[in-house]
Amino acid sequence: MRDTRRARLILGLLLAVALILITVDNRAGSDRVLGPVRGFAAAVFGKAERVGAAVTGPITGFVGMLRDAPSARRVIGDLRKENARLRDEVSAQRLDRARSDKLDRMLGLAGLGRYRIVPAQVVARRTVAGFEDTVEIDAGEADGIRADMTVLSDEGLVGRVIQAGPSSSTVALLTDPALSAGARLEGGNELGVVNGLGEAGGGGNLIKFRLLDSTVPIGVGRRIVSFGSQRSLPYVPGVPIGVVERIDNTPGEVTRTAYARPFTDFSALDVVGVVVAAPKRDPRDSVLPPVPPPPKPPKPREERRPGEHGAGQRSLEEGFGLRRPGDEVRAAAERPAREARPGAAQERRGRHGTQRADETGGYGYGPAGQAPPAGVAGAASPRETQAREGTAGAAPRDTRAREGAAAGDGRGGRN
Repeated sequence: MRDTRRARLILGLLLAVALILITVDNRAGSDRVLGPVRGFAAAVFGKAERVGAAVTGPITGFVGMLRDAPSARRVIGDLRKENARLRDEVSAQRLDRARSDKLDRMLGLAGLGRYRIVPAQVVARRTVAGFEDTVEIDAGEADGIRADMTVLSDEGLVGRVIQAGPSSSTVALLTDPALSAGARLEGGNELGVVNGLGEAGGGGNLIKFRLLDSTVPIGVGRRIVSFGSQRSLPYVPGVPIGVVERIDNTPGEVTRTAYARPFTDFSALDVVGVVVAAPKRDPRDSVLPPVPPPPKPPKPREERRPGEHGAGQRSLEEGFGLRRPGDEVRAAAERPAREARPGAAQERRGRHGTQRADETGGYGYGPAGQAPPAGVAGAASPRETQAREGTAGAAPRDTRAREGAAAGDGRGGRN
């Protein structure tokens, strides 16, 4: 629209009408004259407003998103950094908790053996001339560590210090083939020597234990502890070493060889302790972990007498009415009385309970003259039994008459 005098006049007129309508609407309130007009105007303009909002809403949102995109990108980046930091903190806390648990167990082991130790942490794997399996720890001469000191973990013997620096030291592991230590079997004085196997030990890091006396009996499951060295250098006595897993019986050898699995997991070394003061007395076997209880033997199966059915068969027979609950109890209570009777009938157990072999060779159920239990083929129901008993009670004369007639003509009856 061009900016003309007529356009200005129309715009001014519309503004004036709008102001008048707003003023009248505020003053009129719920007036009967202007109320319908205001309602009609609200309905018309309300629909126009909703249509306009539906059309312009997505466009407005898209424009706002473009306007806020740089700041949203910065917020997302900050949240990602915060998430990574929290994840690292959680991992560090979990690692610290694991190290704290290992340190507690190691201090407990040192307390049992009366060892004075300096805790240290394994920081790296190293290669030293003459040794294959070595690690570096973050403690050295400043902490009182010297060469040829025993190193242990929370589970057992780790090795010995071969080099000590100002703030770090190098430890040769027990699995190194160049390392050897005196050892003995638990509960005795059978002495031997422990050697590492290196890569020959396989993934289980087995160690070799050679008994000095080939006549000493040794079995799988025997545990080994350190025997100790002179002045406790490089090894202190009583430190757990491992459990025998395999024995080589080679005839003609002066020594017996066994292969043991160490208590220490050398593939996950973290917190260790260097023994800086040996105990005054040999702790013997007091540092060894408790022997795990043997597995419980399986429960023996319930013994069944010949002819008896299992619980499933009993429940099935009870469900079909072939066996009633309590029959076995009553049969057990009546068995002594039946066995005490002179000339007691032979009994056998079958599918439908206890059967009696009478003198004629036939099998009936229960004592002579007793009806078979309910649910057995050929047995009468409770109502039929009552009916027969009622009939027999109602005509006792007829029964006696029939029995007398049979006895008189000699054709039936019992003698």
